[in-house]
Amino acid sequence: MDDDSLVCAEVRHWAEEKYRLLALYDELFSSGMKNKWNQRVYIDLYAGCGYGHIQGTRSFLKGSPIIALTVACPFDKYIFCEEDHLLLTALQIRSKRIAPEANVSYISGNCDAQVDEIYRAIPKWSSDNRVLSLCMVDPFDFGIKFDTLKQLSRVFIDFVVLLAIGMDANRNYDHYVEGNSPKIDEALGSTEWRDRWKAAGSPRSNFRQFSRWNSQEAWNPSITFRHL
Repeated sequence: MDDDSLVCAEVRHWAEEKYRLLALYDELFSSGMKNKWNQRVYIDLYAGCGYGHIQGTRSFLKGSPIIALTVACPFDKYIFCEEDHLLLTALQIRSKRIAPEANVSYISGNCDAQVDEIYRAIPKWSSDNRVLSLCMVDPFDFGIKFDTLKQLSRVFIDFVVLLAIGMDANRNYDHYVEGNSPKIDEALGSTEWRDRWKAAGSPRSNFRQFSRWNSQEAWNPSITFRHL
């Protein structure tokens, strides 16, 4: 993408691979479900500004909302949630320029606090209006709350979740394991993980793997995991 002089998020080079895989999944989902459901809805809980600038380069990438807006078979409805007002404003400008005909709801605020509004923005399911949603969950840290995903899973929905376990959980190991931070508790919907971790007696280097599998185990009764 070209620099459009609007606010832009800084990303690392690995984001290029992440967005390539996301674009592939969006295309498969939007085209594969087109004739099986009356409406396909794309939800982005951490939408950002829509563009990413690769650090140390002059390269700009489409962010997850713009990728979804530009699939070959566009979704019938888009719901973008973003806490930062400046980022959301930039996303609105870009979205209207790139996909002026798209049906988009913009929700300002933290997705956990605004989950009821996000839920209300999803078209209602009926026998004549079968609705399937795809929800992108890409926080900057291990900050997603399990209850938020659980509330959204009351409808037919697929989740694409990127957990920043390596960046966040490993860097803040002491803060989470020995401290009083409730972040992982809220992400897993449980406080029992500390006891399991201490009982395992594993080295600190295994905490990333432990966190990933505990996330899957905690969410599995309500949320089906599909690994890209």
